Amino acid sequence: MDVQTIKNRYDIIGNDPKLILAINKAIQVAPTDLSILVTGESGVGKEVFARMIHDNSSRKHKKLVSVNCGAIPEGTIESELFGHLKGSFTGADKDRKGYFEEADGGTIFLDEVGELPLSMQVKLLRVLENGEIIPVGSSSARKINVRVVAATNVDIVAAIRKGQFREDLYYRLNQISIVIPPLRERKEDIILLFRKFASDVAEKYKMPLLRLSDDARQYLMDYPWYGNVRELKNVTEQIAVVESERLITRDILSNYIHYVPDDKLPVLFHSDGPSANSVSDRELLLKALSMGQMINEMRAEINSLKQVITSLARQGVPAQNLQDETSYLSPDEYYQLNPSQPSVSVPQSTAPFRQPHQNIMNAEDVEFQDSEVVENETLSLNEREKAAILRALEHHHGRRRPAAQELGVSERTLYRKIKEYDIKF
Repeated sequence: MDVQTIKNRYDIIGNDPKLILAINKAIQVAPTDLSILVTGESGVGKEVFARMIHDNSSRKHKKLVSVNCGAIPEGTIESELFGHLKGSFTGADKDRKGYFEEADGGTIFLDEVGELPLSMQVKLLRVLENGEIIPVGSSSARKINVRVVAATNVDIVAAIRKGQFREDLYYRLNQISIVIPPLRERKEDIILLFRKFASDVAEKYKMPLLRLSDDARQYLMDYPWYGNVRELKNVTEQIAVVESERLITRDILSNYIHYVPDDKLPVLFHSDGPSANSVSDRELLLKALSMGQMINEMRAEINSLKQVITSLARQGVPAQNLQDETSYLSPDEYYQLNPSQPSVSVPQSTAPFRQPHQNIMNAEDVEFQDSEVVENETLSLNEREKAAILRALEHHHGRRRPAAQELGVSERTLYRKIKEYDIKF
């Protein structure tokens, strides 16, 4: 069967090379039993390709069962797909076949397969590899013979990287890949589709046919059509029914669709260097490490001074000598004499900075209650990073955006780190 016959049979409008390539591939692989993954944005017509593949296969006399995986609640999806036995759960008052068993001998179309929970992805993989299903409440497997056509508008490769989709299932489903181009990449087909939809409305409701002005044609072709064919059909039908004027101009179109020039769209940042996530991670680590290092150095210096003063006091060094050595040093003077230490603000009441006329008489009068050295913290990189995140979240009362700004990272990176460290706030 040639492409034009297929287009007429399934009411496919368009001559774009990418669309023709997708149709040709569907026709070629239809007679096989290979699993097929159809990808494309919402509204491009993925379900039409599933029907086309089934109708041109050796299974065409059996059922084509279509399942929207994203519309089934997670708690019932296993029962919906594989069936259940009577009494297997509350409300299961009789045995029920699942969609796979209903499609036995035919084709099952798993629309929005990217929305399947991970637990169900494992079970679907078993079905694809062994041709067996296990109904809910059963301990024995049942053999089935089903050809699987799956479709998704999710970027599966990105989902795999995020751990949201199993890589082995992707390769099992993607024995044959068919990519349907979005409408904005088929600009010449937009006018053809508009005329087709306008003609259908005119015939159905017995009204004059719509016509497009030149500026309206250009406006339609420049519009991004994120809803693809579905959006174009809705707009055309709405204009045909509502407008009394049959010559459609740009001004009329602008009342129904709002064109946003490319230079007004949000800008996507692309870096030639490391990814934004890796840079943000490095910044977060460095900030956490620098904070931790500064705190450790301050603690070590204070503990060292505690030891020196306590030791001198116990050896009976006169109080005046201690005053000469340390008592009259202000924080600024101390850090001038010790330039290697970080310059921070230290309260005047904190040892060893004492007021000029405060004497140390003996070891018993020393303010420090113990001379035990507090060991430097040996936090790992992950612990320091987690601590920095917690401090920022506490400071901003759990608000992630200002916390991310304080840490100098993106909000997306902060969210990922919160999940990674299982931070509850």
